[in-house]
This record gives sequence, C-alpha cells and structure tokens, in this order.
Amino acid sequence: MVQIEDLQLAATLLREESLSAAARALDVTPSALSIRLRKLEARLGLSLATRTARRLSLTAEGERFARDATALLGQLDSLCESLQADARQLTGLLRISAPFGYGRRHVSPLVAEFARAHPGLRVQLDLYETPWPDRHDADAIIHIGAVRDSSWIARTLASNERWLCASPMYLHAHGVPRTPRDVAKHSCICIRENNEDVTLWRVRRRSRSSGRASGPPETVRITPAYSTNDGAVARQWAEEGLGLVLRSEWDAAEAVAQGKLVRVMADWQFDNAPITLLVPTRNGRTGRVQALIEFLERRVGQHGAAA
Repeated sequence: MVQIEDLQLAATLLREESLSAAARALDVTPSALSIRLRKLEARLGLSLATRTARRLSLTAEGERFARDATALLGQLDSLCESLQADARQLTGLLRISAPFGYGRRHVSPLVAEFARAHPGLRVQLDLYETPWPDRHDADAIIHIGAVRDSSWIARTLASNERWLCASPMYLHAHGVPRTPRDVAKHSCICIRENNEDVTLWRVRRRSRSSGRASGPPETVRITPAYSTNDGAVARQWAEEGLGLVLRSEWDAAEAVAQGKLVRVMADWQFDNAPITLLVPTRNGRTGRVQALIEFLERRVGQHGAAA
C-alpha cells in the first residue's frame, strides 16, 4: 500500500533536480532516500526514476505518479484546512513563482505582507527567468505577458502597458520619435526573453476621445543597437542615453516619474504585457491558494502594475 511518506517522496523528486537535493528537502541522507525509492519501486513494480552521478530524472510513469502524488497531498492539505474552526488560520507550505525583476521589486514585499497576515504559513518564493511554463510545481505563478495553451486558470492582476522610453539626453541629441516609422531610425535597446521575436514591435494609434487603441495595427521591425536578457540592464542603458527601450509600465513608471526617462509616443499603444496570476483548477486548489488569490487581486488590482 502506498503511504503518505511515499507521496511526499514522489512530490519532492518532482521538484528537485537530484537525489541529494531531494534528501536535503526531506531531511534524510541520500542513501536512506535511495533505499526508500527502491522499496517504493518494488511495491509498485515500476521504475520511477533513472539516476546518474549528478542528476535524477523521472520516468514517464514516475512523473505521472509524482504529479498525482502532488495533487493528492494538496487535497489532503485542503481537507485539513476545511476542518479548521477558524478559516483565517492558514497553515502549510505555499509555493509561489515569479519573474526575477517583477518578483524582486513587487512580489517580494506583497508576499511578506501576506505572510505577516498568516503567521501559520510557510511561504516559499522562487524567482526564475521564465516561471511559466517551466514551474508547474508551484502553487501559484505570477507571469508577465500572454498565456497560451494552459490548463491552469489565469487571472489578470493588472493590464501593464509597454512604454517606449528614452533619456532626456538621448532625445535632445537625436530627436523625439512621433510615428512608428520614426522608431526604426533610432538606436533601440532590446530585451531577449520568453523566446519572443523582440525585434518586431506591434503598435496601434490611440483614439483621442477614449484613449484606447482604435487604429489599424502596425508593425515596426528594428535592428537592435544593444540587447540584453535583463530588463533592469536595458532600462539602465536607456537612462544612460544609449537609445529607445520598450519596457513594461511597472518597470519604467518610477524612472519616468523621476525624470530619468521620458515616455514617447504615448498616443500610440504597444502590445500590453498583462500581469497574470496562474493557479490550478478549483479542484486542486487549497485554502491558502484561494486566500493568496483574493489578497493579490485586492492589492494589485487597487494599485495597478506598480503596486
């Protein structure tokens, strides 16, 4: 019979990249964990993982068992929470994944605020270059940009426009672009991320009456003068006068307010990159995840992308 310790073992192996890392997470020795894994495989009559000196990889059967084990553990946690007399006393581990830049600046303080309100929780915040679709082991994922082909539920927390910006020094020396055609004549800074075509910028003119994009879509193909995979570096280069940068509102708003950057072509709308919260379907959702959803919708929704 499969025991809860077996489910915890499988779920941990799904999260960790090596047997030693899984052993540390479960507070046992690697040899003890290896013995437990072999015994579980013997009971199931299946090979759950392949092992090398440096890495452990789950087999197809092992990955299925681990994902089902993770779901079962979540359901057990949810059952325990539903039996608590005071639903506000949340307990257990809450795992959140977010992108590096937005995670450091905005998610981290919000998670700290949420944790202070629920001292019974253990909170784990992991920052990644691309938390979606890579990190399915999280309980909640904050993603910036469009979400496609997901079985998880996506909730938009903020619209988060992309702003075209440059430093006052650069604009004084090279002029202010007014139309999409002007942009291609300027030095442009690009951020390589999410396997997107970062040299193709899509834009639509805003209606003067409503402020919403209403004109036909146009595209601008640029040749990057500078490129990086770090958004903070791209913004810094723009502040130092190297060129135009297309950056998320959440990242550019403070620099614009301080006068380090100037937003240009505000009467044109570039593709939005909405800030989205991804959570499992309701059947696999715990009370602590539901509380996080309500908290983030309230806090980010009230104050926008720069909350």
